[in-house]
Amino acid sequence: MQAGVKQKTTIPFWRDERILKILGQVVFIIGLLFAGSIIWKNMQAGLAKQGITLSFQFLKSIAGFDISEMLIEYTRESSYWQAYQVGLLNTLSVSIVGVIASTMLGVILGVSRLSTNFLINRLAAFYLELMRNLSLLVFLIFWYLGVFLKLPKVKEAIIWNGNIFLTNRGVGIPWGIPTASYPTFRLILLIGIILAVIVFFALRAYSKRTGKAPLTTLWTLLTFIIVAVIGWYVLPEKPLTLDVTRVEGLRITGGKILSPEFLALTSGLVLYTSAFIGEVVRSGIQSVSKGQVEAAHALGLSKFKTLRLIVFPQALRVIIPPLTSQYLNLIKNSSLAIAVGYPDVFYVSNTVLNQTGRAVEMISMVMLTYLIFSLITSILMNWYNAKIKLVER
Repeated sequence: MQAGVKQKTTIPFWRDERILKILGQVVFIIGLLFAGSIIWKNMQAGLAKQGITLSFQFLKSIAGFDISEMLIEYTRESSYWQAYQVGLLNTLSVSIVGVIASTMLGVILGVSRLSTNFLINRLAAFYLELMRNLSLLVFLIFWYLGVFLKLPKVKEAIIWNGNIFLTNRGVGIPWGIPTASYPTFRLILLIGIILAVIVFFALRAYSKRTGKAPLTTLWTLLTFIIVAVIGWYVLPEKPLTLDVTRVEGLRITGGKILSPEFLALTSGLVLYTSAFIGEVVRSGIQSVSKGQVEAAHALGLSKFKTLRLIVFPQALRVIIPPLTSQYLNLIKNSSLAIAVGYPDVFYVSNTVLNQTGRAVEMISMVMLTYLIFSLITSILMNWYNAKIKLVER
């Protein structure tokens, strides 16, 4: 060994930070598993004293109860599992409609909050402050009892535009009834979706290559609409026949009847969540430097083009993370449907629980359902956030 060259010393493993970090994580996981095993054993012991064993076989039994609203076929003779599916789809429908509608209204409120028009600005500010300081549960109950159940009786229904009936039994709107050509039309719609996706990515690639900003969303929607319209008129028989709402005795039939429970829950969630989304949009727009707006105006861009091409693309990087949280809140808040009597997944599972006594199984299924919904939403929003994030060089 040459003189002056020091021998490299080895760090003992009990002082190596890399090893200590790994050991800390291993110890934490072991402790977590140990605590979980204790809880599991205690739960099994408690159930054993009551003569109950964990099993999901009861889901095959006949439900024996009615559900007021359903998107799939269901009767009293259906199984508990089919009843749970009905509630799950009801929750999914409220969540999807709520997310789309609250986003649209939230963007309008956020932009209005920054309007130079005094009246629009003040009205938007009043709405945002009012809704954000209300209790959602109290608001839903008020919205259901004080608005939708106070609509006129069936015989005194408010008829709007000749085909829309507003009553305390629900709101009836015209609806389409499938005909023999409907399966073919669905295939045409699928082709339209595929072509719309191709147009979307083609325009995105064109924008990156040329630096121009085509109306990607508009042309994507137009592609789907054009294919759908062509398919509608090419088929020998119309895929859908219009069924209008009408009054028969003390009830309304025909068309699509939107129940007061569904309307109260969905509109209540939209009005409430849109206020928070409006604040998110406002803060996102304000995060964009004023110099960007001034430069756009100097180039001759209109206010709308400045908002669409300059401000919003940059603001989205700030908007998306908190917007994801608002979507998750809306999905989980849909469990308040039980307050207005809407048969969502929690409402249906509560009925099954009362009939079977299977509390652990049903609550576990409900928790897993909301967890899956939330994870899917987070994955989609995180993917979109990664696509629009600013790449630094």
